[in-house]
Amino acid sequence: MATITRVQEVMSLILVDTSVLIDLLKGIDNAKVEMLKTIIKNNWPFGIAAYTYQEVLQGARDDNEYSLLMDYLKKQIIYTLPNIISTYENAARIYYDLRRIGITPRNSIDIYIAQTAIHFGLMLLHNDKDFDNMAFHIKNLNIINEFN
Repeated sequence: MATITRVQEVMSLILVDTSVLIDLLKGIDNAKVEMLKTIIKNNWPFGIAAYTYQEVLQGARDDNEYSLLMDYLKKQIIYTLPNIISTYENAARIYYDLRRIGITPRNSIDIYIAQTAIHFGLMLLHNDKDFDNMAFHIKNLNIINEFN
């Protein structure tokens, strides 16, 4: 787990998870949303995983909201894992290794989001305890808990 001390130097390396983005869009105020608001206010670049793109869109309440969300999300940097067999093998290995030590992630998409952060060398901004559990056991998964 990482504490950011040189914020501007690492902002281009941020992957925002669905949990934070949905809280922001719903107007829920918490520490992670405040961090995202700081990123947006300072115009620091960030990105989302293709899986976050899907998760946010599938939660739309109606066609109008779907269109608004799609327009907003398309303006973000979207990180997409390569569509090769090793991508799926790596995701399966992460899940398998976690399960062998007694951690069963609730959502396979979270595995792909974690793998996206690892693959692209990104720091993950999330509000989901599953990622904290994963990061404790996956050495290349770096998450952001605070700015200093």
